[in-house]
Amino acid sequence: VQLQAFGGGLVQPGGSLRLSCADSTFTLDNYPIGWFRQAPGKEREGVSCIGSSNGSTYYTDSVKGRFTISRDNAENTVYLQMNALKPEDTAAYYCAAAVIGRFGNTCPKEGYLYDYWGQGTLVTVSS
Repeated sequence: VQLQAFGGGLVQPGGSLRLSCADSTFTLDNYPIGWFRQAPGKEREGVSCIGSSNGSTYYTDSVKGRFTISRDNAENTVYLQMNALKPEDTAAYYCAAAVIGRFGNTCPKEGYLYDYWGQGTLVTVSS
């Protein structure tokens, strides 16, 4: 699995961005996929995840109602739509895939349970 995360950038508070997580070889719908972020000087934080076969989703409390995770199987991509962005959302965002078949159609919240990581994409929310 070789994940690629992209779509970050500079956005004003209240704005929106859509992050993409893609893989050119493996079918991502077979894997639980998580989005994580790490701000400078802070620990990595789990933001959202989605189970395999378009399974259950999870959001950390700080992004509930603002972020939406989804799959586009035709594009073999997992998206993280981020709306109403706040300065505290500024971080490098990473997508990750967990080992196939271990979690049913749920997704783990903890980063150590993910085996494959993409490179980060930087999101900066600032006026």
